[in-house]
Amino acid sequence: MTDAPTADADLPPRLTKLTFHGPLSEARAARIVARLAANRPGSVLDIGCGWGELMLRVLAAAPQATGTGLDTNEGDLARGRASAQARGLGDRVTFARESALKTSRGPADLVLCTGASQALTEVEPPGHVEAALAELRRLVNPGGRVLFGEGFWHRTPTESELAGMWPGTTAGELGDLASLVDVAVGAGFRPAWIETATLEEWEDFESGYRCDEEEWLATHGDHPKAAEIRAQVEQHRSYWLRGYYDLLGMAYLTLVPVS
Repeated sequence: MTDAPTADADLPPRLTKLTFHGPLSEARAARIVARLAANRPGSVLDIGCGWGELMLRVLAAAPQATGTGLDTNEGDLARGRASAQARGLGDRVTFARESALKTSRGPADLVLCTGASQALTEVEPPGHVEAALAELRRLVNPGGRVLFGEGFWHRTPTESELAGMWPGTTAGELGDLASLVDVAVGAGFRPAWIETATLEEWEDFESGYRCDEEEWLATHGDHPKAAEIRAQVEQHRSYWLRGYYDLLGMAYLTLVPVS
């Protein structure tokens, strides 16, 4: 997808239709936030935070907590800072533009890592999940919680389905849900809560991901960048609908570190 800067009014804005950068509904987010805030975290670390929407909701629900979000996209971080200020949370959260690889920002009482395991490790799939979970175990305090959002296959994709996805995608780079949970247990966690994104959540996310560009293309067909943006949008839509639709899953695991 295009990463067009929002400051250029002549280009489409970026991801303004998304509340969360992932297949996560308002209802599920509310349940997750209530569950995590009930553990009364004093510190929250958000890995690959983007604009940190889930972290900010946890901070609002846990007034004793402070938060740190790590990401390398300054546009997303700026959106997070503005959102924090608007909610009166600006003095309780830091959005840092830095890599999470071997970060010294932890440990924290609550660590969020949703769709960002690649930010914690340079290990290639499928070993990246185990490596990321080992890092998360290092980054969470005893008695704390980790929210780990990670992809899995609902079933093994066929060769034709793989051919419709991103170049180089292999069936072996992800496991199934049971295997994902087993890896979390092997990394020193107990899976207190296991849930997965619904097809509706995926459709809302994928549609919201492209919506700014699709609406812009409808009225800017003669723009010098239109052909490039159209190709990117249509390629992404094809990957989704012809490749991983109802095949790629997203698990949200609430993990408790073993003493």
